[in-house]
Amino acid sequence: MFLSVFDIFKIGIGPSSSHTMGPMTAARRFLERLRTLPARQDVRRLQVRLYGSLAFTGKGHGSDRAVRLGLLGYEPATLDTERAEADLSRLARGKFLTITGLPPLAFDPVADLVFDYGPPLPGHSNGMIFLAFNDADETLLTETYYSIGGGFVVNAADPFPPPTVADERKQCAFPFASAAAMLKMAKASGLAICEMKRRNEEMTRTPDEVREGTAHIWQVMSACIDRGLATEGVLPGGLNVNRRAPRMFKQMRAEQSLNQRQPHSATDWLYLYAMAVNEENAAGGRVVTAPTNGAAGVVPAVIRYYVEHCVGSDPERIGDFLLTAAAIGGLIKHNASISGAEAGCQGEVGSAAAMAAAGLCEVLGGTPAEVENAAEIALEHHLGMTCDPVAGLVQVPCIERNGLGAVKAVTAASIAMRGDGSHFMPLDNCIAAMRETGEAMSTKLKETSLGGLAVNLPEC
Repeated sequence: MFLSVFDIFKIGIGPSSSHTMGPMTAARRFLERLRTLPARQDVRRLQVRLYGSLAFTGKGHGSDRAVRLGLLGYEPATLDTERAEADLSRLARGKFLTITGLPPLAFDPVADLVFDYGPPLPGHSNGMIFLAFNDADETLLTETYYSIGGGFVVNAADPFPPPTVADERKQCAFPFASAAAMLKMAKASGLAICEMKRRNEEMTRTPDEVREGTAHIWQVMSACIDRGLATEGVLPGGLNVNRRAPRMFKQMRAEQSLNQRQPHSATDWLYLYAMAVNEENAAGGRVVTAPTNGAAGVVPAVIRYYVEHCVGSDPERIGDFLLTAAAIGGLIKHNASISGAEAGCQGEVGSAAAMAAAGLCEVLGGTPAEVENAAEIALEHHLGMTCDPVAGLVQVPCIERNGLGAVKAVTAASIAMRGDGSHFMPLDNCIAAMRETGEAMSTKLKETSLGGLAVNLPEC
């Protein structure tokens, strides 16, 4: 299946694409399905059950709030937070949903939203079941959804087979489903990876739509960095984690004005940009999945680093960066996973670092072979990374991991460009290794907060 740059980079809200954006989207889809039910006027009550990682870390990730917002008709990309809070308050008081095309539906936002800590559903560790009942408490509709990372949601009833090459050829000009095929097509066509990706996008969109769409993605990313650099306070959730980006920003600007910068200060700026994004994400702010919310800081940080710190940078090439990054993200999602609940943090920050490394290598003048090498280096050195958020919150260690992921991405791009593109481990093999590592990883270490740092806390 062809994944658009606008599938990989989706505008939404924090703190999690799989645990916040996914459940909100699933709830809206359930309402759409409910409106097509012949017996829809007989529906009187709804219930939602969350399983697996959604149950274990759902409260910390805001999954319950996201489901309520979805049932109230909200979408992640257009959420009006003030209006949403008012609607949530009304729902808490009245315990009824008023939905266009349906009768008033009873829904207790606490009792009818069940966190099931038993075995996960068979399709994915982020599973949800939505149920609709009549007056006699008979089930009129049951739908099962899986939030598979990056805000992507699939219905268990829908077929979801891997695409065939024939299917791909119908949808895009350059149907690469592997890095090897991507490099072969680049060599045969003489095109850069970003240009092949652009031509694929232009099969369904005009050139202006692609250009304006990628520009808007960067606009949202950049605004998120700026908010994170300016907003002080304590992050929500109970860990009492202070926002550090504003203080660090002031320190570094002072050092800059006094010309007291250390040789590694550029790395500090890179780390700071990522921290700013992920503190915004942890606070439930507006972010872009890149490819997930938990890894949302890496790509924006590297782009800002490119624009403000790299010699010869050209802001007009940000679209090329995003298209190249999306090509790599699509390969990883297609052949492995970008879900922390499925593959651990190697699937989130590791994928983001590979995407960012590829994008930076592209805009710095790297060849397709060097771009592929940069992505492989970045991903390889995240293999085995667990997803172990303390208290189920996307704060510790998630915020700092984005900063270090951005640093690794820049280093990987630099190393790749000092070679000639030839290297021992192909990106395809590294992606396969990431998938196999995720499959072998204990469930305790895959976004359940049952192992790792999540259970090794300092004594109070």
